Amino acid sequence: MKLVVRVIGARKLPAMDLNGLSNPYVRLKLGKQKFRSKVVKKNLNPQWEEEFSFQVDDLKDQLVISVMDEDKYFNDDFMGRLKLPVSLIFDSESKSLGTAWYSLRPKKKKSKNKDCGQIHLSIHFLEKKSVREMKSNGDQVSDLRKQADVTFESPSRSIDFLEQPEIAKLEVDENNPEDQSSSYSFEEAMRKIETRDEGSENPSNLPGGVLLDQLYIIAPPDLNTLLFSPDSSFPKSLADLQGTTELQVGPWKFENDGDILKRSLTYIKAATKLLKAVKGFEDQKYVKADGKNFAILATVSTPDVMYGSTFRTELLFCISPGPELPSGDQSSYLVISWRMNFVQSTMMKGMIENGARLGLKESFNEYASFLSQNVKPVDSKDLGSSKEQVLVSLRPTQSDWKLGLQYFANFHVVSTVFLGLYVAFHILFAAPSTIQGLEFVGLDLPDSVGEFIVCGVLVLQGERLFELISRFLQARVQKGSDHGIKAQGEGWLLTVALIEGSNLAVVDSAGFSDPYVVLTCNGKTRTSSIKFQKSDPQWNEIFEFVAMDEPPSVLDVEVYDFDGPFDEVTSLGHAEINFLKTNISNLTDIWVPLEGKLALACQSKLHLRIFLENTRGSNVVKEYLSKMEKEVGKKISLRSPQTNSAFQKLFGLPPEEFLINDFTCHLKRKMPLQGRLFLSARIIGFHANLFGRKTKFFFVWEDVDHIQVVHPTLSSMGSPIIVITLRQGRGLDARHGAKTQDEEGRLKFHFQSFVSFNVAQRTIMALWKAKSLSPEQKVQIVEESGAKCLVTEESGSFLGLDDVSMSEIYSSSLSVPTSFFMELFSGGDVDRRVMEKAGYIDYSNTPWVTENGEVFERQVYYRFDRLISLYRGEVTSTQQRSPLLDRNGWLVEEVMALHRVPLGDYFNLHLQYQIEDIPSKAKQCKLKVFFGIEWLKNTRHQKRITKNILKNLLDRLKVILSAVEKEYVIR
Repeated sequence: MKLVVRVIGARKLPAMDLNGLSNPYVRLKLGKQKFRSKVVKKNLNPQWEEEFSFQVDDLKDQLVISVMDEDKYFNDDFMGRLKLPVSLIFDSESKSLGTAWYSLRPKKKKSKNKDCGQIHLSIHFLEKKSVREMKSNGDQVSDLRKQADVTFESPSRSIDFLEQPEIAKLEVDENNPEDQSSSYSFEEAMRKIETRDEGSENPSNLPGGVLLDQLYIIAPPDLNTLLFSPDSSFPKSLADLQGTTELQVGPWKFENDGDILKRSLTYIKAATKLLKAVKGFEDQKYVKADGKNFAILATVSTPDVMYGSTFRTELLFCISPGPELPSGDQSSYLVISWRMNFVQSTMMKGMIENGARLGLKESFNEYASFLSQNVKPVDSKDLGSSKEQVLVSLRPTQSDWKLGLQYFANFHVVSTVFLGLYVAFHILFAAPSTIQGLEFVGLDLPDSVGEFIVCGVLVLQGERLFELISRFLQARVQKGSDHGIKAQGEGWLLTVALIEGSNLAVVDSAGFSDPYVVLTCNGKTRTSSIKFQKSDPQWNEIFEFVAMDEPPSVLDVEVYDFDGPFDEVTSLGHAEINFLKTNISNLTDIWVPLEGKLALACQSKLHLRIFLENTRGSNVVKEYLSKMEKEVGKKISLRSPQTNSAFQKLFGLPPEEFLINDFTCHLKRKMPLQGRLFLSARIIGFHANLFGRKTKFFFVWEDVDHIQVVHPTLSSMGSPIIVITLRQGRGLDARHGAKTQDEEGRLKFHFQSFVSFNVAQRTIMALWKAKSLSPEQKVQIVEESGAKCLVTEESGSFLGLDDVSMSEIYSSSLSVPTSFFMELFSGGDVDRRVMEKAGYIDYSNTPWVTENGEVFERQVYYRFDRLISLYRGEVTSTQQRSPLLDRNGWLVEEVMALHRVPLGDYFNLHLQYQIEDIPSKAKQCKLKVFFGIEWLKNTRHQKRITKNILKNLLDRLKVILSAVEKEYVIR
């Protein structure tokens, strides 16, 4: 015989911690059989809803039920206990005690606190029968349900089984009426539970995995009714399809004072190749129901299978609204996830989970197929225009009147208008005055100091009002701006809509900040406009990135406070959107929390809408592999869908990721670990399984800072080693696979013992180069293109020096001859050393090329040191060298384009270096420097930017000239 104990819940449990709460769970013991329920955190009125089965061999045994409080650091605390003789349950009517509340007792009789709360139990005997007997007795489940609804009405007779074990009487709380079956219809029950929904978030998917994730053309309430209404024919039809028999569906009932809506189901599952037909018990409970979102938790137990008493299978059905379709129909997301809840430890845990996973996958494939026959799934073609619909919503919804009110509704405008009207009416009503003093006809000077002050104030007020009107017109034009940058080409298109920011940090003394956002993906950068004096800015700007051959890995988002291109900047927060770890479908509309000290303190967030799409299908993959074949020098075959699927599942990658190659190798840590190295367009991953102990990690190519090949040594067992060094602070998820960490905090990974080292090395280097080009490669690209100037898509076109107003910013005599000073523009050792001392990193240049007779031209590239600019921006420059007209010196003209600095795409810098000989002093020369800015876009902060650039330029110029004089002395 089997004794079934269902632990429903408890109430009025004693508080065990300082916060007045407890973490209760239940222990059950019958003879040598022991079970334990799950822990309910911080609750004195917990709900467990778990069922346990005991094999009864002796009616003299006692069922001991203890309620404990979990303590992570010390022994668990005792809260209360209940003892029931098995003979009492066996001798009762129908061998059942029904459902009742029982008082818990302390361990000792002399305990001061005898009020230990109450526990809600359902206890009955279940005789084990064969499948034939279960089929012949179809009313068994309903009989047991009737027995389970029996309660004891003995409020005055509370029995302590420790004191009087021979007496078999139970206590029932008089304030707890019998749970009555709800008389509500399903629609009424939904409306009632909707009114009690507290607006909590939808529960997250269960950790076992997702069985179904599909979008259907149906409203969420209608889908909920189809799947869970008692009047729906869907469950019965599905049971017939899957061979499930004797389906008994109980009514939906409210429990716990109407807070919980649940029902019970019983059925006999069809026999499979591995298992015979088995009876299942299922409890369904609404976790959330607010009229739009529905979440139902189903707990399934099959006690008759092998080890069936040790686990429960939990399924979570989540229904949420989907996007509105172009046809106007509503849509719903249905996500079904699962997990295995082990109520008792067992060595067969892995086997049970694997078996359940296979069975559930097969069952819910049939479920999805049958549901698709009743409800039409949404095809991707139906969502083709969703991107355009979402971006259309970014068009300015704010009227010109509201925008004008935002700019002009302040004291300054009101006072200016009042003062202007006051003066106008005064002029209107005042009599003409006689000409006096130094006045003449047509000239009316102020006659007093007061009149002079009023005139000055009126002029200043009018100037300020004119600036406000100018800003208003500019803001009106930029509403919903897309910066005029459209994606070109075919491949992977990335579109980012920057909506707004929330709770950005304040860094100005006025209590505001001037935020702007920098978006970086695959080396391309987009910069938003600056929102002046805003802590909750609204951009509504759209950024598109030029089509990429391979899918992007990471989108870096950085928020800065604007203080000038070269001034020390303040980062208001940063975030990283990893396309490999995030489902692309979930990126349509997201709030991104920012990281950083200021951002975390203020809980700053950015509102983004991100779209990533492939416009060429599988051709992108084939073209990318063709390009890699030229780099590697070896044929690379496209892997099969099965191999790619296994690769994606191994590392949890999205469906668009494809495997390029994999190699057997050793990961060198303290001990070599043999495994496989996997290479794809976006990641490099490693996996090993040694005696069941798995090692798995991956990092993206953009995180790689350096790749080094160490030649074979005795310590490496005659095998060369590939050392991959990540950038500082990157790849922390793969920290356990790194061998060392250098002084800068960069992780180093060592791979060796490749079967074909040359192929592995060439493949790794080719994939890395595809993601990051060195400065020399950039200069080489410019040379091959034959361009006369290095101009990026952000910097605009080259106009020439004649179109820019130049002014002299420096003039001085230097203690070096003209010939030596020109070494600064030669491209030799002096040129490189001086530039490195000035803080220019990765300095490189092309040779001088004759353009027109005595005019020579070259291109220059370098990066700013962190001490010059925290942005670590880049400079591409075109220089022209020609002799002066009197042949007494040289003229060097330069056009500079700044990249990755604030507003760098708004201007180009123009410089002229005029170097002349001094006839009386052979070892000296005279230098004049002229400066001008070519504005490519209009901005009201031209003076501010010019002042900032000029100050930095003069500082750098003094450092360079000092270094040139020192080089001359050394030589």
